[in-house]
Amino acid sequence: MAADAALLTVEEMARADQAAAARGVPTLTLMEAAGHAVAQAVWRRFSRRPVLVACGPGNNGGDGFVAARLLARRGWPVTVALLGDPAALKGDAAAMFARWRGPVVPLHAALLERRPLVIDALFGAGLTRDLEGPALDVVEAINARGLDCVAVDVPSGVDGNSGLVRGAAPRCGLTVTFFRRKPGHVLYPGRGLCGEQVVADIGIPAAVLGQEVTPTAFLNGPALWQLPQARAEDHKYRRGHAVVIGGGTMTGAGRLAARAARRLGAGLLTVGCPDSARLVYQLDAPGSIVRAVDGAGDLAELLRDERYNAVLLGSGGGRGPLLASMVLTAAEAGRALVLDADALTSFETAPQTLFDTLRAPAVLTPHAGEFARLFPDLDGDRLMKARAAAQRSGAVVVLKGPDTVIAAPDGRAAINANAPPTLATAGSGDVLAGMVLGLLAQGMPAFEAAAAAVWLHGAAAAAFGPGLVAEDIPEAIPVVLRALSDHTED
Repeated sequence: MAADAALLTVEEMARADQAAAARGVPTLTLMEAAGHAVAQAVWRRFSRRPVLVACGPGNNGGDGFVAARLLARRGWPVTVALLGDPAALKGDAAAMFARWRGPVVPLHAALLERRPLVIDALFGAGLTRDLEGPALDVVEAINARGLDCVAVDVPSGVDGNSGLVRGAAPRCGLTVTFFRRKPGHVLYPGRGLCGEQVVADIGIPAAVLGQEVTPTAFLNGPALWQLPQARAEDHKYRRGHAVVIGGGTMTGAGRLAARAARRLGAGLLTVGCPDSARLVYQLDAPGSIVRAVDGAGDLAELLRDERYNAVLLGSGGGRGPLLASMVLTAAEAGRALVLDADALTSFETAPQTLFDTLRAPAVLTPHAGEFARLFPDLDGDRLMKARAAAQRSGAVVVLKGPDTVIAAPDGRAAINANAPPTLATAGSGDVLAGMVLGLLAQGMPAFEAAAAAVWLHGAAAAAFGPGLVAEDIPEAIPVVLRALSDHTED
C-alpha cells in the first residue's frame, strides 16, 4: 500500500503523534514504545558492551532515557549524559528522566575516551539550528574516533525534511525511527549518515494516514504504481508506438533509449534520425523502425499518424535551435513527451517558451547541471526544488541523482533509494529516458511511469551487479519484471 511508503515531514509526524493522542494513545506510551524500539534494536545487533546514551533536552532525549533504562535492566553498562540542566526538562521527557533513577552526567566529549557504543538521542528531525557547544564536540568526536553510533529518529544535525546537515552530524551504523520515515532519511547527505534504518511501530494507528495526515511524499517502489499488464487479446498497436528522436553524431544515446523502451513493453518503436545516420540505427536492432527526420517539418509529418503516441527527444540530439524546434513541434502535436539532456538545455535562455507549449503528459529528466540551467532561480533542498520545478513547468520532473526525486505538478513526490553506485556510467540516463518512454507509450500516467522507470532502472542495475555498463541495463529488465510478477502472484 502507498501508505506504507509514506514519507512524513517533521510537521506531519507531529500531527500524527497528536492524532494518536486524540485517539486515546497517550504520548507517554508512544515515548515508552519508541525507547523500547531503540533498546531492542541495540541488543539485537550488538553484543553487551559499555553504552553512552547522549540525551538532549527534548522528546528525543526522553526516548534516550527509556532506552537507557531498558538496556541497564538487561545488564548493559550504561552511562547517561544530558545536554543541559535536568531541572529544565519538561513533559514526557521529564517523566522518563524520573523513571531512569540512575546517575546522569553532563554531556562532554571526554566521555567517549573509552570508546563506548553511543546512542545519539540529542536532537530529533526537527532541529532548526546548527549544532554547537558540547553537542557539536560530541558529534565531531564520534566521527573522529569512528565510534559505533545508533541514532534515535535521525542522526542529530540532520534535517528531517531535507536531509541537509546543520553544521555536523554523526555517521551512524543504525538509525531507529518511528511510524514512517521522513524525507531526510532518504535524501543525501542525511541518508548516507543513517546507516541501517529501522522503522518501528510504536502504536500510532495506521488510520491516521489519510485522515488526520495526508502525505504527499513517498519512498519510491512498487506500492506506488502498477505496471501495464499484457492481455491475451493485445497486439502490438495496443501497447503503444514510441518514437525516439536520435542524433546524427552521438547515435549511441538514441539506440540505448530505444532498446530500453522496447524492453519495457512498447509495442512498436520508431527511431527518427537524420537521413545521414539511418544506416547506423538500421544495423543496430532489427526490431526498431527507422525513419529519416531531419527537422521539425519531418517530425510534424511523422506525427500526423496518431498511432505514434509517445515521443522522446534529447538523446544525443545536439543542443540548439534545431532540436528546440522539434521539441515544440512534438509538444504542439499533443503527444506524451519525455525530454532529456539537450532537449532541456536547448531552452536554457527561454524555458517559459517550453513550459507554455507543453500540453500532453510530459516528463523532464534533468541531472543537477541541466536542472540548474533550466531552473536557475530555484533554491532549497532537492525535494523542494523538484516540486517547484514541476509546478512551474506543468510537467513531471525527474531530478536525477543517487536520491532521484520524482515530482508531479500536483505536489506528489517520490524519492528513490534503490539505485546502486554502478549506475554512474555513461548512457545510463539515456536508458532511463527510454524506460519512461516505453511506459508512457502503454498509457501509464506520467508520474507513475516516471517513478516506475526510476525504480526499475535501479533494480535492473542491482540485479546485474558489478561491471555494469549502460548496455547491460535493458538486458536486466526482464529479470526484474519476472521477479515483480512472481511476487505479485504470491
